[in-house]
Amino acid sequence: MDSRAANRSMPWQERLAAGTEAVQDEVIRWYQETPHGQAYDPNMIWGTLQTEAYATVILGQVVGFLGVPDDGPAGVAKRMRRQQVLYDGEHRYDVVLGEQALYTNIGGAQVMGEQIDRILRDMELPSLALGIVPAAAPVDMLPVHAFHLHGEEVHVELVSSGLEVTEPSEVGLYREAFRRLDDAALHGDDAKGLLRKARAFWSERQSG
Repeated sequence: MDSRAANRSMPWQERLAAGTEAVQDEVIRWYQETPHGQAYDPNMIWGTLQTEAYATVILGQVVGFLGVPDDGPAGVAKRMRRQQVLYDGEHRYDVVLGEQALYTNIGGAQVMGEQIDRILRDMELPSLALGIVPAAAPVDMLPVHAFHLHGEEVHVELVSSGLEVTEPSEVGLYREAFRRLDDAALHGDDAKGLLRKARAFWSERQSG
């Protein structure tokens, strides 16, 4: 089978033609149907760990950039709803962030500080295994975009479209990429150290 035929791509402007809420419904379904997921985000906070304020800024940027209908409050509410999978006792997520995700300025110092506080709290959840790749860490992997593994599918968010990778050999490459990124990441108390350093950075800017 031609792997290009197995994978699916849809332009964001088409996918978000009715606004952001419908796509959030789709993401909720992915999460509910996948007991064990993996996600890598080098530059921003994984959506299921985002605070309401952080998510509001992100979805506002999506609406503004793509020129799609502005249903921000409804989309944010659904994004918050999807986070229930972290607390239902039936799901587990392995998540790797790039250290840059702690410093990419989404909404200013207060929003970022509250966001990092949220991550520090949720790191203790049994449903979450969080790693952070330090900015200068050696990684046995080429620089790579964000991706999310749900069962036998990989979801990739490109600038112009969303891509669903389902061809087994390609999914296998993403699994190997995640393994290598996770190997390069810091976990536990070491990851908390990076988070506290970033929290101090934003606290200084909030009070300055």
